[in-house]
Amino acid sequence: MSSDRLIYLPLGGAGEIGMNAYVYGYGKPGKERLILVDLGVTFPDMDTTPGVDLIMPDIAWLAKNRDRLEAVFITHAHEDHVGAVAHLYDRLGAPVYARAFTANIARRKMGEHGHPDEAVTTVSAWPEMTEAGPFQVGFVPLSHSIPESSGLVIDTPAGRIVHSGDFKLDENPIVGEAFDRKLWEEVAKPGVKVFACDSTNVMSRHPGRSESSVGGEIEKLVGTAEGVFVATTFASNVARVLTLAEAGQRAGRSVCLLGRAMRRMIEAAIETGVLADFPRTVSPEDARNIPRENLMLIVTGSQGERRAASAQLANGKYQGIELKEGDMFLFSSKTIPGNERGVLRIVNQLSEKGVDVIDDSSGLYHVSGHANRPDLETMHEILQPEILVPMHGEHRHLREHVKLADKRGIKGILAVNGMMIDLTGKAPKVAEYIDTGRTYLDGSVKYGALDGIVRDRIRMALNGHVMVNVILDEEDAPLGEPWCELRGLAEQGSSNAPLVDVLEADLDQFLGRADDKTLADDDKLEEQLRRIARQTTQGEIGKKPEVTVVISRLS
Repeated sequence: MSSDRLIYLPLGGAGEIGMNAYVYGYGKPGKERLILVDLGVTFPDMDTTPGVDLIMPDIAWLAKNRDRLEAVFITHAHEDHVGAVAHLYDRLGAPVYARAFTANIARRKMGEHGHPDEAVTTVSAWPEMTEAGPFQVGFVPLSHSIPESSGLVIDTPAGRIVHSGDFKLDENPIVGEAFDRKLWEEVAKPGVKVFACDSTNVMSRHPGRSESSVGGEIEKLVGTAEGVFVATTFASNVARVLTLAEAGQRAGRSVCLLGRAMRRMIEAAIETGVLADFPRTVSPEDARNIPRENLMLIVTGSQGERRAASAQLANGKYQGIELKEGDMFLFSSKTIPGNERGVLRIVNQLSEKGVDVIDDSSGLYHVSGHANRPDLETMHEILQPEILVPMHGEHRHLREHVKLADKRGIKGILAVNGMMIDLTGKAPKVAEYIDTGRTYLDGSVKYGALDGIVRDRIRMALNGHVMVNVILDEEDAPLGEPWCELRGLAEQGSSNAPLVDVLEADLDQFLGRADDKTLADDDKLEEQLRRIARQTTQGEIGKKPEVTVVISRLS
């Protein structure tokens, strides 16, 4: 009996939605040859990651084993699946494989970071297979809210794995490939050992709706607008952008795309043949001179992103275009959990301008790109896998998906980030646990979530900051009084005197009575000055600030 094993290790995307990164391996334990499926990002928020630009998986384990990594396969071009490839490519160095549209987006990202185009290889759809060590990998078309999304067939000496990627069962997706049941039945014929499956909408018990169902409703809505009609959606949802543009065109409106990501996605779709045609658009400069009742804007920022076109229009003007009373603004998108506050801020800013805002609460103007529960059951029925590994979902989604599998007699296992699963036998089992976490992109620097930088930033935001400056002479005696600089703190406290004056007086009193041993020891002196500064501020304004102490000694 072979001692080789088949393993699955999620580094991101299991127990959360976003930051997808899934490792598969085959070989002797600890020496398996590896492939990586997807390498995405998730996005920061001001509450938990202030100032951070992007959040990526912690790939320390994979980077340590990069000599065992055969290749990276990208299922589709959403940021949570491809967004980290260019940022982390140097640490992995493995070839990247993707279909044409995804490869186009990946190369653009790689080019921005100085990586060669040759790092990304374009592959064709099933039945073409790519060899990567002991793996044979094929891209099988599936519909999703972005063109050329694919599930992966991963053939191994231990059996066939199907990795779904993100998908829905849409037989008329407007743009991209329709769900083809016969194709997937062909995939299932040799037998499927493992089905690693999208779990996002496992709680939704009604069948998923087709992308084609929203076009007519959007067209009716455009027809009711009296002023400028604005619509925002995910830039990557090329089918929705096309639907919106065609609705605007049929309503006799000139269409203008606002936002770099929107234009980039449409360009990529045309370059790769995903879009054969797109309605003529006008530039923002020309849009300013078109009568308001004849203008339609399709803009980025459906999730409340502060720098996107939607937020800029809500704040004031964007590229010379300003919204006014009587205009209409459509969110043709679902708000991702965690983004509600940013979206609501934009909605209220638009309302203050007199703009009519339409969201997706009616269900008429947006459909999800993920398979609902009945659609998941359909895929279970088609593939009939021995083992189900839920992925791409929060913990509650994964757990519910395991229950669903169990009802159908499929062995399911709940695997979260860092949990290495042995898939070799008839039943999956935990092989070991790997330390995983997050990597923050902060400006041009990357660091780990445990480095303390964001923690300190949050503390300063919550509690303010005091800088204490002290000068000592050659004999370790204070030279003049200490002085303080305050940031993010009330100027006056319970003493009805300026806080800075109270702080400096208390610190000066301490220096006046400190013994020679304390004054000669920087560490002890810093500790005492910090303690007094925090105590005084707590007593005055009820806050314990972060304190930086600068001790200067004259030699």
